[in-house]
Parts: sequence; C-alpha cells; structure tokens
Amino acid sequence: MVRKFGKPRIVVSRCIEFDSCRYNGLKISSDVVKKLKTYVDFTPICPEVEIGLGVPREPIRIITGKDALRLVQPATGRDVTDEMLRLTEGFLGSVGDVDGFILKSRSPSCGIKDVKVYRDMEKGAAVALDVGFFGGAVLKTFPHLPVEDEGRLTNFKLREHFLTRLYTLAGFRRIKPSRRMGEMVRFHTENKLLFMAYNQKELKILGRIVANLEKLPVDRVFERYESHLHNVFLRPSRYTSNVNVMMHALGYFSKGLSHREKSYFLDSLERYRSGKIPLSACLSVIRAWIERFEEEYLMKQTYFEPFPEGLVEISDSGKGRKL
Repeated sequence: MVRKFGKPRIVVSRCIEFDSCRYNGLKISSDVVKKLKTYVDFTPICPEVEIGLGVPREPIRIITGKDALRLVQPATGRDVTDEMLRLTEGFLGSVGDVDGFILKSRSPSCGIKDVKVYRDMEKGAAVALDVGFFGGAVLKTFPHLPVEDEGRLTNFKLREHFLTRLYTLAGFRRIKPSRRMGEMVRFHTENKLLFMAYNQKELKILGRIVANLEKLPVDRVFERYESHLHNVFLRPSRYTSNVNVMMHALGYFSKGLSHREKSYFLDSLERYRSGKIPLSACLSVIRAWIERFEEEYLMKQTYFEPFPEGLVEISDSGKGRKL
C-alpha cells in the first residue's frame, strides 16, 4: 500500500536552508524544509536581496505612513516600498504553477503574520502587528494555496495539515490539463475518506459536481470542483471527524476481526481522542488490516497516506497552534 507521489512546487524564502542571505548574513535552520528538499521542487527567493539590498545589510522595518504602510531602512533613511511592490507584483505574476509557500516568519518582507509595525524610523516599541509586504501579497494572490512560515511548521498538527493540503492540491493540478471526467471521478473517489475527515458538507457538494446532473461543459465542472476543493481544507481535520472516518473504515473488515483485535483498536481510538497517541498510530493498524484483507477500495484511499511516509514526523514544538 505505497502511493506514488509527484513533486509539488513550493516557493520558499531563500534564507531558510538555502542561502546565508539574512540581514545579518546568516541562514535559518529548518528540519522541515531540509527534509522536504527530497520530496518537492523548491523555488527559493529573497525579496530583500532581489531589490538590491546587500548581505549583510541594515535591517528594514514597516512603518505607518501618511496614507499606507511603508517599508524603510532606518539606518540609511532609504524607503524601499516601491521597489518591493514592483518585485512582488512581477514575481507573483510570473511564478507559474505553484502548490504552496514556506516563508520566513515575522519578516517585514516575507512574514505572513505577527510582523512588527513601527510608528516611524526612530527607536521605539512596535505599535501594531501585520503581514510583510511580500508575504501579505502571497496571501492575497494565492488565498487557496497552503502558505506557512518555518516557525509554525514545527507544530505537528499545522505541519500535517500543510502537507496534506499541499499534496492533495498538487494532485488535482496534475489532472487539470487532461480535462477528462474520468480523471476527476478517479481523483474524487480516491480522496473521499480524506474529504470526509476534513469537511463532510463540501464532500457532498463535490460529489454532486462530479455527478454533473446539469450536464455542464467539462471546463466548468473542473472550475467548480477546484473552487470547492479549496474549501475542504480551510481548517485542519478534527479529532471527531477522524474517529468517524476510521470507524467507517473498520466496517469494511470488522467481520474478519477477533473480539480482542476490535477492542484493541477501539481502545486506540479512545487514546487518540484524548490526545495520548497520534493519528498515525491508529492509521497504521487500519493499514495493516487493509493489506491483510486485501480491501481494494481502501487501498486506494489517500486518507491513509496523504503525503509521503518519509515526511511523517511526530515531533511537536507546541508553537504556532493558533491558525
């Protein structure tokens, strides 16, 4: 029961594991990005270097301008707002097919949240928190794609959600050019349990779209399906939904299991529900039974392997839990 995965394309801040290009000439370490290098195609970028700021360089900051936020370099008095806006618009407008972003946390250029905003160039405390210029533009331009920073990805639940979303959307992107209903039906069928774990309402809507009782043109069907596919992953899956899906899967071979096997699994589900063991512990039991009973339908379900097994990591920093 080993799935074959294509390589998603991720835009990443170059200072994270790729180049010593931070303002202080250092490189950021990230175990997640380091491991992902084998499994994805990265497109690194450092917006600050791209607009001509050197390495090392004086730090930049966001300040409150008269009409809008400005991006400045206090030590030199240089305003780089226009350069950053042009770079951002040009890059995001020409980046092509991309499946996700991993950006530097709290950076005035790349940050996607909690970026400090100051009143002016003078020393003093921050007056607000916002998004970086480049990071904010990414969120506006690609609201449907998984976008995270390296800090939040140290959190187990956020990381699994990011990877699941990344590989599912990348899988759909690969079938889009075919414009074949058969490919859509296959994709939907193989992802049914995954969608059930995330959003049962959207699962039903996607099912109706695939059925296409209105006999819409295939391009329109793909467009509608993709729109609702994005809605499926607006929030991470819940404990209760995962338990429901695993109970649903259990029904496929429960008649062939002994009383002790069922009791062991139900006890595992309860331990998962109470947060004592990860979801993967329960999934490994189900996967073993799928192989044992040669359950073809479940073998093809992405729910049991939404992303490459080599990326499974149960470590959790506890940081970045809030979405």
